[in-house]
Amino acid sequence: MTTHEFLLRSKVQVSAARLFAWHMRRGAFERLAPPWEEPIVDSPFARPEVGGTVHLQVPVAPGVRFRWISEFKDVKDGESFRDVQQTGPFDSFDHTHRFEPVSDHESVMEDRIQYRLPFGFLGDLLGASVVRRKLAATFGYRHRALAKDLAVHARAPREALRVLVTGSTGFVGRALVSFLESGGHEVCRLTRRPAANAREIEFDPERGAAHPSEMEGFDAVIHLAGDPIAKGRWTEAKKRLIRHSRVPFTRRLSETLGALRRPPAVLVSASATGYYGDRADRILRESDPPGEGFLPEVCLQWEAATEPAKHAGIRVVHLRTGLVLSANGGALQPMLLPFRLGLGGRLGSGRQWWSFIALDDLLYLIHHVLMTGSIQGPVNATSPEPVTNADFTNELGRVLRRPAVVPVPKFALELALGAMTEPLLLASARVNPEKLLDSGFEFSYPSLDSALRHVLGRG
Repeated sequence: MTTHEFLLRSKVQVSAARLFAWHMRRGAFERLAPPWEEPIVDSPFARPEVGGTVHLQVPVAPGVRFRWISEFKDVKDGESFRDVQQTGPFDSFDHTHRFEPVSDHESVMEDRIQYRLPFGFLGDLLGASVVRRKLAATFGYRHRALAKDLAVHARAPREALRVLVTGSTGFVGRALVSFLESGGHEVCRLTRRPAANAREIEFDPERGAAHPSEMEGFDAVIHLAGDPIAKGRWTEAKKRLIRHSRVPFTRRLSETLGALRRPPAVLVSASATGYYGDRADRILRESDPPGEGFLPEVCLQWEAATEPAKHAGIRVVHLRTGLVLSANGGALQPMLLPFRLGLGGRLGSGRQWWSFIALDDLLYLIHHVLMTGSIQGPVNATSPEPVTNADFTNELGRVLRRPAVVPVPKFALELALGAMTEPLLLASARVNPEKLLDSGFEFSYPSLDSALRHVLGRG
């Protein structure tokens, strides 16, 4: 039985002590999980200590998860820690995380893994190259993403913020919470159900907060809640739910925040590029008026519902978000299977403009908005390089190394999806993030190629 070794080292522009401290924080493990694998953590958060364990459900194939239990060993403060598989898909898996100082502002991060595959010679023959490629993709992603995260946090003031988040169970909300927590910020979730712990506050959109005093003293509120627009056909009941889950909730939240003795300094409230409607080839900036139709109407009312917070002196920012790219949610996820099967292609004419943003860029953008007091009002949360649907689908096929030559005509989309087809897939919105660029924000993944390679592990 062969013992294999995987090693990856990279320089990081922070001290070894800060790098080690980052790994000890809540949210760190989730931030390191690649979006195409996203494990489920079954054990409560605990700082790595000798003898401690972490319990995971790890995907190994579509719809198949392995239970993985690792035990921490040899934790050396500021230097290294090691975790060893107790239960899992490998015969053995021994992972050492090492942080070597180079200077006061630079260090080397090393991941060294020694592992044995199951099924002996047969496992080595059939699985060795596959496992090595997966490890290279996973840890390559982890090193790149961590370096970006640390650079973003390093540009911010050192004081940790107290942040209240709604919609924390969505794929954007989950990623945002782990990003903020691993950066040292204190995050509390606003939840419709009774609070399960001290990091949750119950808030029913019909009645408001169960205990309004618990909402006092937060530095920022990030409001992402809303019924998923693309989930389910747009019946009249679904359209009422889309509107009702946004407009009254946002108004009640804004009224509650505005009435606090110690209100937050900023409310970052979700909106969407659906505000602009179908605008053909026109370049759209934050100053442009809304379009026509159901989504522009909802977005207009959604943004207007924050007025009570604005009148109370809270800085309000509306994130007009485009297609958020991630392998585990949003518009990209359902496209991956048909494209991997070689069945992908343009939608309708393919001439409609799609404005996208990589999930991590959206997190960094939100962080930038929190830290930049001059930004207020609508903000286009999209890449500066929008593409047509034909270019999007061609690029996705190229990154996945699959043909993208099976177009889906408009009538077929309407037959399958109904009323949502035109506003969600065929409407053209060529959006420019003018406010962000003027404020000095730098996108990490501005091009579609860089964004897709990052979220799909093809970097």
